[in-house]
Amino acid sequence: MEILRTENIVKYFGEFKALDGVSISVNKGDVTLIIGPNGSGKSTLINVITGFLKADEGKVYFENKDITNKEPVELYHHGIVRTFQTPQPLKEMTVLENLLIGEINPGESPLNALFYKKWIPKEEEMVEKAFKILEFLKLSHLYDRKAGELSGGQMKLVEIGRALMTNPKMIVMDEPIAGVAPGLAHDIFNHVLELKAKGITFLIVEHRLDIVLNYIDHLYVMFNGQIIAEGRGEEEIKKVLSDPKVVEIYIGE
Repeated sequence: MEILRTENIVKYFGEFKALDGVSISVNKGDVTLIIGPNGSGKSTLINVITGFLKADEGKVYFENKDITNKEPVELYHHGIVRTFQTPQPLKEMTVLENLLIGEINPGESPLNALFYKKWIPKEEEMVEKAFKILEFLKLSHLYDRKAGELSGGQMKLVEIGRALMTNPKMIVMDEPIAGVAPGLAHDIFNHVLELKAKGITFLIVEHRLDIVLNYIDHLYVMFNGQIIAEGRGEEEIKKVLSDPKVVEIYIGE
């Protein structure tokens, strides 16, 4: 069942057309991958989907609701969160604190702050939830470590943990294993599969096909701001990757 679709998305930067009528469909519970050479429009597309850029033309739908050009905070309430190519943890805060900021604390409301007996139990629930997520990500032993002291791969796991604190329906990831050692890269995608089994949908941009192809359900290939090929399932994906056009513009880059 479809959870996300874009219809003829167009995005200009000045006179440069970065996206030229891009239409994709993402099924609920799938891991969908977008690939393409640098400058093909991949990151621009997910920035439009997640509200960090505004589309000049076209529509974005999530669960059949028009979410075109909504702000990221609005999309958060729809269940869409994202991670970034360069991890963005608050480096002076601990790993646990970084997860806790992913969920709204009712005690931060000026009115609720006066009635701490009402929000203290919720805060305790948030901490318990954060520890469960850290255990799932195998980061619980680092809960009191400052995020700035972590490796790049560990920081990316913290970003995933922060996203999970929001109870997302879909996580959009921009190069989640860029610069990450192969072992940890596979760990990250094994976590993706575990979360997929729990019903979370993933839309991912990633270059490291040697690792990521083992974990995906659906593939789109972009070039010059357009979708030039797609495949769903192992056999179709293999055909796409052996297409001479795709080999020429991407694999042979």
